[in-house]
Amino acid sequence: MTTDAFIPFALPDLGDAEIQAVVDVLRSGWITTGPKVKEFEARFAEAAGVPHCVAVNSCTAALHLALEAVGVTAGDEVIVPTLTFAASAEVVRYLGATPVLVDVRATDHNVDPAAVERALGPRTRAIIPVHFGGVPADMDEIGALARSRGIPVVADAAHAFPCQYRGRNVGALADITCFSFYATKTMTTGEGGAAVTSNGDWADRMRVMALHGISRDAWKRYTAEGNWYYEILAPGFKYNLTDIAAALGLVQLQRAEQMRARRAAIATRYDDAFRHLGALELLSCQPDRTGALHLYVVKVAPSALRIGRNALIDELKGRGVGASVHFIPLHMHPYYRETFGYRPEDLPVALDLFQRSISLPFFSAMSDGQVDRVIETVLSVVRENLR
Repeated sequence: MTTDAFIPFALPDLGDAEIQAVVDVLRSGWITTGPKVKEFEARFAEAAGVPHCVAVNSCTAALHLALEAVGVTAGDEVIVPTLTFAASAEVVRYLGATPVLVDVRATDHNVDPAAVERALGPRTRAIIPVHFGGVPADMDEIGALARSRGIPVVADAAHAFPCQYRGRNVGALADITCFSFYATKTMTTGEGGAAVTSNGDWADRMRVMALHGISRDAWKRYTAEGNWYYEILAPGFKYNLTDIAAALGLVQLQRAEQMRARRAAIATRYDDAFRHLGALELLSCQPDRTGALHLYVVKVAPSALRIGRNALIDELKGRGVGASVHFIPLHMHPYYRETFGYRPEDLPVALDLFQRSISLPFFSAMSDGQVDRVIETVLSVVRENLR
C-alpha cells in the first residue's frame, strides 16, 4: 500500500496461517458444520470463561437464540440501549416482543443503569446491555437490578472480545453473552457469532434451535458415527456456523491478545495526539475494566470548531482518511419513530453523542505509517477549522 492510499475505517487482520487453515478445511471435504466448529466452540468457551459456547453465523443469530432460550415471547418487553446497531433491538421484534429503548452515559456511551431501572416494568422479560466499542457496561449494577426481579441479562458483546470487567472475563458476566466475528470485529470468521453461557439447559436449547430444531449433533448423521434418523424438537432456525469459518476463527482466537495489544498501541498514540485538543473529546474507560478496543471514537466540541461533525468527516475523507459514526440511535430511525412514537429528543444523551461522534480508522493491521497519516490529517483539519 502506498503512503497516499485511502485508509479505510476498518480492515480484517488476516495472514498466511488463516489462509492455510481455510485451505486445509476445503481439502478435507468437510466444509459445513462439523468437527472444526466443535473445536472452536470448546476453545472459545474456555477463552470466554464459561462452560458452554454455541457458534452461529452472526451475533444477530446469537442474540435471537439467546432471547428465545430465556423465554422472551410476544407481549414481553426487553430493555435495549438506543445507541447500538440494529441487531440489538430487531431480535426482540423477531419474537413479537417490544424493545424499550433507554439512554446512555456521555462518558463511555454505555447504557445508563439508572435509565434501565426507570424502564423496568411488569412486562420486562430481559435486559440487553451493549458493551459499546468494547468497553464493558456497568454489569454489576445491571445484574443487581435484573436479579432483584428475576430478569435474565443477555449481553450484546459484539464489540467486546477480549476484555475484562473488575477482574472478570466479560463473557462470564451475563446470563448469556453474544459475540460477533464479523469482518470488522476484533477477531473474525468472515461472518459469524457465538452465544456463551454457564446454563447448560439454555445452551442445549440454543444448539437445537440453531439448526432447524433438530436434535443435538444433527451434523453427525453424515459421518460414520452418525445415523440417518433425526427428530425435529421445535421449529428452529438456520443459524449454523461452517467449518470454513471456524477454521479461520481458531487461528484468530490464537492471535486475539496479540491483535488487542496492537490496537492498544494505536490507541495510545491517538490518545497522546488528541488528548489536549480542546476541539475533540475522547471516550473514557474506567480503570476497573479493560476494553477490547474495537472502536476509537472522538467527539467534536461544537463551540471549538467552525465546522460540524458531518463536514469534518467529509474533510477527512477528502484527504484519504475514512471515518464512520457509531451509531445513529435506534429511536431516531423511521421504524422506531413510527411504530413506537419515539422522538429524537426523548433520549437526549444518545442524540447529542450521535451528533458529535466520529469513529476513526482503527484496526490491528494498521501500519505505523497509516497511524501517522490519520493523526496528521485529523490535527490538520481541526487546526484549520478552529474558531
